[in-house]
Order: sequence, then structure tokens, then C-alpha cells
Amino acid sequence: MKSLPLICGSLSCLLLILVNAPASANEPLRTLDLAADTDRQVIVDREPGQYLGHPTTVLLEDGQTILCVYPKGHGRGGIVYKRSLDGGKSWSDRLFTPASWATSLEVPTIHRVVDAAGKKRLILWSGLYPARLAVSEDDGMTWGELEQVGDWGGIVVMGFTEPLREPGHYLAMFHDDGRFYQSRPAMKKPVEFTLFQTRSTDGGLTWSAPEVVQQDTAVHLCEPGFIRSPDGEEIAVLLRENSRTKNSHIIFSRDEGKTWTLPRELPDSLNGDRHTGKYTPDGRLFISFRSVPPRGKQAPFAGDWVAWVGSYEDLKAGHDGQYHVRLMDNRKGQDCAYPGVEVLPDGTIVTTTYGHWIENESPFVVTVRLRLKELDELAAQSR
Repeated sequence: MKSLPLICGSLSCLLLILVNAPASANEPLRTLDLAADTDRQVIVDREPGQYLGHPTTVLLEDGQTILCVYPKGHGRGGIVYKRSLDGGKSWSDRLFTPASWATSLEVPTIHRVVDAAGKKRLILWSGLYPARLAVSEDDGMTWGELEQVGDWGGIVVMGFTEPLREPGHYLAMFHDDGRFYQSRPAMKKPVEFTLFQTRSTDGGLTWSAPEVVQQDTAVHLCEPGFIRSPDGEEIAVLLRENSRTKNSHIIFSRDEGKTWTLPRELPDSLNGDRHTGKYTPDGRLFISFRSVPPRGKQAPFAGDWVAWVGSYEDLKAGHDGQYHVRLMDNRKGQDCAYPGVEVLPDGTIVTTTYGHWIENESPFVVTVRLRLKELDELAAQSR
């Protein structure tokens, strides 16, 4: 997910967002359902009898080309690669991938990086031990093999890879539960989840030894999702809570990730897994994730692919936000929604994930396209 300054690229755009950002704090949360609106849904890939899951996406600078990667399996499995040239309305056949991509052990994640000299690259991570990285120098037309990054690994490497203020500098986060960080597992009892961060100073080619951000045996925080504040001064990271004893959490940093606030719980409307968010042109946040019911409570779309719409101030203040939206109805437990989120220049949101969309069939990858003004109209009609 690109941070707001990278999307806008100018102070005037930042000021426009600050002026136009709606204040949802004084309005009650509205629940909306788009699951039956099949005209919004585009199949990215489907293969009978084959589990296809956990996609991530990246939008190129032409504002229309989207690249998507996902495993043939539940995290572990050969990486499949596809391209859309029309903002997610249609998708290519499966594209050629290097031989090592078939050996991927964990969810692949794809990211745009730019070094201090302005050289653009794409990088693709594959986790567990050891963490590996592939690089493209030509906007994904060709790729290198997966190469070991360091003597470490982890789960969902990387939850995010985001630019910092210093040109060419990037921050990335992942987590581990003791099984994959080292070549010889050091799993503790009780299980201890550790949130790590690592940095690059050369535009994403090399990465520092991971540093511990948070560690706990009681609350299992993982799968970080990055949001930068509209003024660019603060970073927020949303975190899955895997012990299922608490809600999802959020942490903040005002010094580019050098220090972080203590984690605190998010409201029920944001409780879930693998939060991925972007700003829309009017300054609102669209955050896509898997809905998980808060402990001891009900959730309208538990186990489904959902989105949250609100403001950065809602995140700061712990407000419910403006909308809680079901995007698609998952038909098997909570096995869905590792979403990519992209926002096109015209404000169209293109969000992509996997799920069990048909009863008793293997999961497959789907894109949903929408605009927030359509949600506004739907909400107005339902008053």
C-alpha cells in the first residue's frame, strides 16, 4: 500500500484531503451489503479443485495497470502472477514466472519501490525461513529469482513495505510465532508472537536485521497494515489479534517507526484480519479485511470479506467510522480476504482477494470495483 504522500505527490493534494475529509465521528456507523451485486465482481483466477488464495496487488503509475500475485495453496504453494491493463475490469492469463517462484513457502507480497536516484523497481517477498526477495527492473515484464535476504524469516513477509520520508528509505513489518524466524525453531510455551520491523536505505534491494516492535504471549498481534496520516507526520499500523481474546489493535509512530505507542484495541467495526487500506480522493479511508466477531459478541458479516470506511481521525480516536460494508459472502468459516486495495485516479476502488465464494468448491480470486459515492447513495436510500 502506498502512503498518502506518494499517492498525492504534492502539498496541495494533502491540503485538499485535509479540507475535504469528512467527519464521521458524529454520525452512527452504517452497515451496507454489496455481496449480491455481482456486476461489481470480476474473476481474476479460478481452477477447479485447486486452492487459490492470499493475493496482493500493486498499481503502476499509469493508473490502470495492476499486477497481482497469489499462491496455489493456503499460503504455501507456487506463485501465480497476473496483470490487468484496465484497472481490474479484466485480467490476463497466468504469466511466466521464474523457476524459484514454484518453491514459495508463504504468502507472496508485491510492492513498488523507488531508490534515492529515482530508479523504480518492483519487489516480491516470500516468507517463512529464510525470507526471500525477487526484483523486477522493468515494471514486472521480467523478474529475477527469489534470493535469500538474510539469516531470518517469518510469517506473511511482508505485511507491508512502505516509503519513509528519506528518499529511497523503506519500512517493512512481519511477524513470527517462534517457528520461522531462525533456521532452528525456538518455539516457546506459551506461544509468543513477535512483531518485527526491518528497513531498507537503497530502495528495497537490501534490508537490515529485524528489530522487535512488540512481543507478547497473551495477545498475539500480527499481519500489520500501514496507514500514514493525511499530514504525513504520523504512521498508524493496524494489527490482527490471533489469540482471539481481544479485538484487533493499532499502534502509532511520529518518528518514522523509531518508536511506537503501546498497542490499543480497535472498535468492533474494525475487528478482523489483514487490514489493507488506502485513501480515496475525498480524504476518506477505505480499509479491506476479513471480519472476525469480537469475543463474546455478534458481527453482522463474521467470516466474510468486508471493508471499513472512515477517517484517519476515527482511527486516532477509536471511533466506529462511517460504513461497515460486506464486499462478498464467504461460504466456509473465516478462510478469505487477504486483500489488495488500489485506488484509480478517478476514485474507483479496486480491491482483490480470495475466498470460498461457491459452496463446497475451492477458493478462488476475485476483484470488486466500487466508488465511495455509490456507498453514500446506497446509505441515503436505506435511511
